[in-house]
Amino acid sequence: MDQIRDAILADQLSDIGGLPVPESYRAVVVRKDEQNMFEGMATRDKDPRKSLHVQEVATPELGPGEAIVAVMASSVNYNTVWTSIFEPVSTFGFLERYGRVSELTKRHDLPYHVVGSDLAGVVLKVGPGVNKWKAGDEVVAHCLSVELEDPAGHDDTMMDPQQRIWGFETNFGGLAELALVKSNQLMPKPAHLSWEEAASPGLVNSTAYRQLVSKNGANMKQGDTVLIWGASGGLGSYATQMALNGGAIPVCVVSSPEKAEIVRKMGAELVIDRSAEQYRFWKDEQTQDPKEWQRFGKKIRELTGGEDVDIVFEHPGRETFGASVYVAKKGGTIITCASTTGYLHEYDNRYLWMNLKKILSSHFANYKEAWEANRLIDKGLIHPTLSKVYPMEEVGQAALDVHRNAHQGKVGVLTLAPEEGLGVKDTEKREKHIEAINRFRGV
Repeated sequence: MDQIRDAILADQLSDIGGLPVPESYRAVVVRKDEQNMFEGMATRDKDPRKSLHVQEVATPELGPGEAIVAVMASSVNYNTVWTSIFEPVSTFGFLERYGRVSELTKRHDLPYHVVGSDLAGVVLKVGPGVNKWKAGDEVVAHCLSVELEDPAGHDDTMMDPQQRIWGFETNFGGLAELALVKSNQLMPKPAHLSWEEAASPGLVNSTAYRQLVSKNGANMKQGDTVLIWGASGGLGSYATQMALNGGAIPVCVVSSPEKAEIVRKMGAELVIDRSAEQYRFWKDEQTQDPKEWQRFGKKIRELTGGEDVDIVFEHPGRETFGASVYVAKKGGTIITCASTTGYLHEYDNRYLWMNLKKILSSHFANYKEAWEANRLIDKGLIHPTLSKVYPMEEVGQAALDVHRNAHQGKVGVLTLAPEEGLGVKDTEKREKHIEAINRFRGV
């Protein structure tokens, strides 16, 4: 592993293909024999620092259409938090089901789960049938894993019945020194970004693109008013940039003055600070408060000059969904994913049905959408929102930050990279965008 790291750091990428693939590597895992460790505890009290471990694991067999990547950096997404607290279910059930698909997928059904759904690194070796990528290529990876043996996936790969999220529903994820991916997960690493910056957008940037921009999502157009929950967070920070870049008008909902300042620095003008407004959409665990929906809608109209929103970019779920349905304009769209505050949504159907509103679902992105989202990063039209970077040994703390919403933007993790700031090739492009690249750092 040291030889691989040294070759990458010395930019001797042409030598990578001649180096042996290590028989084992260090990885961040959860363990099957600990999947009941948090039983009976409230979600907020479950601590990823207790369940995420860094340990040596065996390098998996390389199959057809696959690649092994030397991972320089990764990041923490909310699915890593879910895995670490074993909610809504233990991910070992996903690995068991995937293991039954074929002889090759049996590799994934192990007593440990290597987590992580982002990476930036260098291709180390490719399997039979891989022609587009070769050892030494600098890459990032999106997290869509598909088999594509069923016709249902050939119009939109997200519809494939064997569609999974790599590092969440499959093993050998990106929070590790090596990762196993399908070759159609790979995309070029933006040359103006460091390893940790390049690793941070993948999942959330692609998710926001499909959810907001794609024809498979809300199909946002110029002039649309878009309500964005958690606008300074991992997902919302990319939705905010896409709205601004696409000629829409974002109404950014945040939870502190500091987060309000961040979205203003991104260019958003219409900002709602929930902490200042003290919205309480639920009277208690079972009862919502429609008067608070009305008060929230009134605030939106004050900011927009009397307009309701065309699109609600919805991902908190249970806590906000009733308000989201209420505030969307007649004929408007509520586009939903994730449900980080709870999966059992409740809303008043009168406001949906009688006003011809639409609830659409969205889940990650297909390869084309992920490629287009990565291209926006490469063109300097969308920028990383990396705020803090941890070494792999402290990944539990990184996940705890995300679990408790004690972070801004994205939280990165160094794997093979020994320090931050490495891997930049295009310094001229970087200098042009350096203020935007660093906008979230240290916040």
